[in-house]
Amino acid sequence: MSARTVSPRELHQKVQSGEEIQLIDVRTPVEFQEMHAQIARNVPLDQLDASAFVNSEKTGPVYVICRSGGRGNQAAEKLTTAGLTEVYNVEGGTLAWDQSGLPVNRGKKMISLERQVRIAAGLLVVIGSVLGAFVHPYWIGLAGFVGAGLVFAGVTDTCGMGLMLAKMPWNKVKSSSDGVTAAGQSSSSGTRPTCCS
Repeated sequence: MSARTVSPRELHQKVQSGEEIQLIDVRTPVEFQEMHAQIARNVPLDQLDASAFVNSEKTGPVYVICRSGGRGNQAAEKLTTAGLTEVYNVEGGTLAWDQSGLPVNRGKKMISLERQVRIAAGLLVVIGSVLGAFVHPYWIGLAGFVGAGLVFAGVTDTCGMGLMLAKMPWNKVKSSSDGVTAAGQSSSSGTRPTCCS
């Protein structure tokens, strides 16, 4: 089931008309730091607490955005299942937002999570193939395991390798001295902020 959608331009028009918008970017903090819609706040998908949104004092629609729509759709479905009635996924994600010429904040360029997954998967397949040819045939199983994981990720739109890589130290963002993380979340707030597309 796909969530309801809104185009980047439609959402920006709502902002310009003075409507209070709650836009959450469900990408990793590193991806968010690299570039994000100016009005977005970072709530990584793996930290999204849907019940907290349902119980929050804020009312009105919740808009979700990711890189190109996949993770945003997952987040929207998670929020809808938790009981929110007005949840919208931004069509095309941050890439479409930027391509539409809408305001973004840019930071340090990083390797995207999608590229990290491709690098890791390719490396594991090469290692498994080489070890299978020169050390022991059982190592071919590593390449088969990675291939099965990629098929599973494509069918379910859930990338286990991406979720694991998102937790790696190089994909973390440190807090700044003013109590706000570089990903835009207040580290002193009492609430916890809550594949690859």
